[in-house]
Amino acid sequence: MKALELENISKRYFLGEGRATSLRDLIGRFTGGNKHVKSREIWALRQVSFSVEQGETLGIIGHNGAGKSTLLKILSRITRPTSGKGTIYGRVGSLLEVGTGFHNELTGRENIYLNGAILGMRRSEIEAKFDEIVAFSELEKFLDTPVKHYSSGMYMRLAFAIAAHLEPEILIVDEVLAVGDINFQRKCLAKMRDVGDSGRTVIFVSHDMQAVTRLCKRAIWLRGGEVVRDAAAAETVAEYLHEQSQTGAERHWPDNESAPGNDIVRLLAVRVCDESGKTISAADIRRPVFIEMTYRVLAGGKVLVPNLHFFNEQGVCIFISHDWFSGWRDRPRETGIYLSRVKIPGNFLSEGWIYVGAAISTYKPLSVHFAEWDAVTFNVIDTMEGDTARGDYAGVLPGIVRPVLDWTTESSGI
Repeated sequence: MKALELENISKRYFLGEGRATSLRDLIGRFTGGNKHVKSREIWALRQVSFSVEQGETLGIIGHNGAGKSTLLKILSRITRPTSGKGTIYGRVGSLLEVGTGFHNELTGRENIYLNGAILGMRRSEIEAKFDEIVAFSELEKFLDTPVKHYSSGMYMRLAFAIAAHLEPEILIVDEVLAVGDINFQRKCLAKMRDVGDSGRTVIFVSHDMQAVTRLCKRAIWLRGGEVVRDAAAAETVAEYLHEQSQTGAERHWPDNESAPGNDIVRLLAVRVCDESGKTISAADIRRPVFIEMTYRVLAGGKVLVPNLHFFNEQGVCIFISHDWFSGWRDRPRETGIYLSRVKIPGNFLSEGWIYVGAAISTYKPLSVHFAEWDAVTFNVIDTMEGDTARGDYAGVLPGIVRPVLDWTTESSGI
């Protein structure tokens, strides 16, 4: 059963001063005084069509200005589309801009009842959820203070608590989660997961790709107001991040003197692949990842040791791996093309971008023949399937590795 359905939704805005917005503008138009002023139209959305099933959690991603917020405002009935048709089944709870739906002169308590009434809830239904809302927001001391005196963080706490607990059939959440502190963000992400698990529909817009892949089964990528990709969240995020990356999951160099290296050995290619040998830009944290390095040995007789350097998004070196155990540790190479492949086991790396540097060295005596930093990149995705080191925790997990370790628990019987 569908929760909402959009058919060819487009939204046009006018930029500049071409439209009459004041008495002076109107007089100028009648007298011809504004002839030099031209308006410029911009299409925030173009022919956007998709549907969302009841109980589905959908992520929407894209650059600033891609049309995400405009789309959410249309879904929330804040603005009307220029053309197209949208059908929504059920009550919609929206968390878009800080303070949206609040009356500044009313207290926090009064705004809870106001928002419930806007959603069409009876007073008894609101009262049944009231204590949960207050506890989640952690604003009990300020409940009878007019919200015009709230900080942006307090607004955020109360707004999310109301939106998540008054049980709309469709919950729409924009990037405003960034306003809250890190602990509250984690609590919000966990609550959104609970909302999705309860069978309600969630539409989530965020620049946090890890949050999107954890919370959403499906994601839509908007670019320039148009749908670029509508697929499984991991696939959509991987394609989006691949476009943003300056390197990508596969690189090739010409087989000549411009390739990294020297007169001993030169690098020809590096790529990231899965167990089947397919090039991938995103890897499930549970599955092994393989890095392949192709190189040409130009001068024989040298012991050459391929090595890979792995860094996280903060530039911290996660680990370095050398080819010690494939039979070439003390064996000179003949001329020709070689392919070295290393396997990174599943449930080892933490989620996020991984940057790989490729190098080949000789250690006796020490000589680095080439070191190509940021040779390739790939994204590790930790899902919310419950069978990773994350378990059922939806928040941010620190650390540069995330192994699944063996645990035992014994009961003393007391």
